Amino acid sequence: MNIILTRPSAAPVLHALRSIGYKAKTAIADIVDNAIDAQASKITLHFEYDKLNGYIKIEDNGNGMSEEEIQTAMNIGAKDPRTKRSPNELGRFGMGLKTASFSLGKRLSVITKKDGVYHERCWDLDYVSECNEWNLLTSIPTPVKEVAGEINGSSGTVIIIDKLDRYMRNKKIQRKTFFSKTAQIQKHLEFVFHDLIDNNKIIISINDVELTPWDPFMTEHPSIIEGEETLWKLDGHKMKVKYTILPHASKLTRTEFKKAGGERGWRDHQGLYIYRENRLLHYGDWRNLFPKDTQSQLARVRIDISNEADSDWHVDVKKSMVTIPEQAIKILRPIAKEARDISREISYFRTQSSIAGSKIKGSLNTWEQSGKDSESPFVLNKSHPIYLELLKMLNEEQARMLNFFLKLIEIGSPVNIIAVPQLEDEIQNFTDQQLEMVHRFAETMTQLGLLNTKKEIIEALMTQPGFEMFNKSTLKYILEKESKE
Repeated sequence: MNIILTRPSAAPVLHALRSIGYKAKTAIADIVDNAIDAQASKITLHFEYDKLNGYIKIEDNGNGMSEEEIQTAMNIGAKDPRTKRSPNELGRFGMGLKTASFSLGKRLSVITKKDGVYHERCWDLDYVSECNEWNLLTSIPTPVKEVAGEINGSSGTVIIIDKLDRYMRNKKIQRKTFFSKTAQIQKHLEFVFHDLIDNNKIIISINDVELTPWDPFMTEHPSIIEGEETLWKLDGHKMKVKYTILPHASKLTRTEFKKAGGERGWRDHQGLYIYRENRLLHYGDWRNLFPKDTQSQLARVRIDISNEADSDWHVDVKKSMVTIPEQAIKILRPIAKEARDISREISYFRTQSSIAGSKIKGSLNTWEQSGKDSESPFVLNKSHPIYLELLKMLNEEQARMLNFFLKLIEIGSPVNIIAVPQLEDEIQNFTDQQLEMVHRFAETMTQLGLLNTKKEIIEALMTQPGFEMFNKSTLKYILEKESKE
């Protein structure tokens, strides 16, 4: 078999890797993954605006690298993604360090120390562009080495990314914007690594500020509802699932409410939270299982997978996007629906539910659903003690008038209104209850002297919530039909 060994041009490929789709916060998170894989317990980040055209320094106290290991780490595509990974390992493609760094700046310098011995490598994209060769520098520039400083202890690694043309938009961003981006990165890391920080596995700091984990499940709050954790096996890989329902806003302090909303707000933090080796991969939607809605904003479902399931879940290079396998969808749909149903109950009734999802119809709720189906219309709670006391004060006619008014409120409630196309020349279908309500409305308005003619009654009905689905011909027919009986 005749073959020709081809080598891709270095400059175009490396510059193409800069546009792989990283955001600054996902790029930094990917680099932090490498430090965690190196068994680091402390990771220190520093963002500098001016020096070396701006730089980002990431230092860890992990295992460090030997000469061979740093060379492998700096190779493009250092790992075969099909190779079995160690338990808890966050890396997959051997691309993260390089592609993430290149998305921020044009120079990546790594100094590492293992067993007291230093090693260093440097990718400089300006130099690669000049020579168009895969030339990896075996020493880093002196100004960068001065910034790196000494590595304490017998092992550890310092990564410096400078010439931050992408991060600093070619020096077009001001100092305030630079550190505003830094603050966003801090929030992102507090979220993505919250489990590892909270369990004291790592300490991360940015510009001398130690990160505090942001727990989207409010695990320590006494008013949350937690579903049972279930364990599943998909193609031989484990998947753990557990939902949490956050408390209603009335049970939170102002500070708790604001914090629980996260970066995006309550509505956009509902949904599935997919973790890989306790590191958050994706969050903030129901992944086509269900649409987002305000009533489901208390529901958050945690899904834990291992790095062995990467191919099944199509984990991407940036570790920020996944595709849920068909088998998992069948498992997750009923669990997510149960969580959404409970969130819906709490949102409507401002009280607690049971994990079993039993309907809430306490005597102090002002609204309740008329049936067990989640789509059943809402009705006013006629067993409410205030309503019962009020009825005692009214005579029969006053009670009839009150109940009619409350009925108008029920059918006019936004959650009960159903839009129906109006066909002006056709008589629409209507129920006996609707016929009775139209007649009672007309009778009451006439008795009160508010409306006098049939035309006025029809025009009023067409703007009345609960009746606006009827056209003029239908309302006229109903009124005439009722008046003849």
